[in-house]
Amino acid sequence: MAMKGAATSAIKAVASSGVTRNLHASPGSKKIVGVFYKANEYASMNPNFVGCVEGALGIRDWLESQGHQYIVTDDKEGPDSELEKHIPDLHVLISTPFHPAYVTAERIKKAKNLQLLLTAGIGSDHIDLNAAAAAGLTVAEVTGSNVVSVAEDELMRILILVRNFLPGYHQAINGEWNVAAIAHRSYDLEGKTIGTVGAGRIGKLLLQRLKPFNCNLLYHDRLKMDPELEKQIGAKFEEDLDAMLPKCDVIVINTPLTDKTRGLFDKDRIAKCKKGVLIVNNARGAIMDTQAIADACTSGHVAGYGGDVWYPQPAPKDHPWRYMPNHAMTPHISGTTIDAQLRYAAGTKDMLERYFKGEEFPPQHYIVKEGKIASQYQ
Repeated sequence: MAMKGAATSAIKAVASSGVTRNLHASPGSKKIVGVFYKANEYASMNPNFVGCVEGALGIRDWLESQGHQYIVTDDKEGPDSELEKHIPDLHVLISTPFHPAYVTAERIKKAKNLQLLLTAGIGSDHIDLNAAAAAGLTVAEVTGSNVVSVAEDELMRILILVRNFLPGYHQAINGEWNVAAIAHRSYDLEGKTIGTVGAGRIGKLLLQRLKPFNCNLLYHDRLKMDPELEKQIGAKFEEDLDAMLPKCDVIVINTPLTDKTRGLFDKDRIAKCKKGVLIVNNARGAIMDTQAIADACTSGHVAGYGGDVWYPQPAPKDHPWRYMPNHAMTPHISGTTIDAQLRYAAGTKDMLERYFKGEEFPPQHYIVKEGKIASQYQ
């Protein structure tokens, strides 16, 4: 989604002319559509389970009491989907990274009344941001709502891979006992070199949580962190990604999905990593070349790959990552803990309230505003 050619011209025209779709609600009832995963029998097991279709972010009564129409579905793909039926006349679309509604340029063109695209969570790459900017739409997310959740999950997956936990678990449930089959590739985390590709909110939290393990901590980012924080964490800045990779025993992906990072870890870049490297990716699946990762795990160049992000989502049954050796993959779960759900539900409600009142959102929440895309997505 590079900002060039016609898209760039359109964005500049939008920004300079002021011809944008109203950033805030016009008077009257609004049609709001939410796309979330379905919880089925699990919906009633926790009163705080608000991030599903049945929970609907806990805002249904509030929205309907104000005269707005609120439609919630998990059916998001294809011309006959429930979402597609509502595209022509919805005003607000809410989605999550865990069950993303892919908002293409074609859908934006059809959505004549659309003003606001909200991500309940972090990461708005399921939206064609160039098309949204060119159309004068506002795109916002609940920045910071699940950063702790994701960082904790990353630490867990690092330990699962380093300690070769999963084969032991499988032995336990299969009635087996073979210590050697686990121990021959189980290590301590202490003393290992861990490198994060991206050191934003999640990357910094991960580095802070790794410090007590006495690891050698490296980070690559477009911005160098504050010197005092860098000293406190004990992390070293690596300006050149390709120079950092061969130093790392474990690589963690903490960068947004953009044109520059899509397919960043292809066959050639993976070959630059140390043989036997472990990779954890809770950022976005499309940052990886899917087949290149599967091949590297099969050959043993990558000794283990763990994460919860796939492309597309939900992952098809024949996705190669399901069947590659030494993986610690799950569905996209890290950022949708119950605690995170309550935070991003509250943040979504706050932005809707501001939208109805014509008030600005907290600046860090904007991904697209008045034809301009946030710097982290450029």
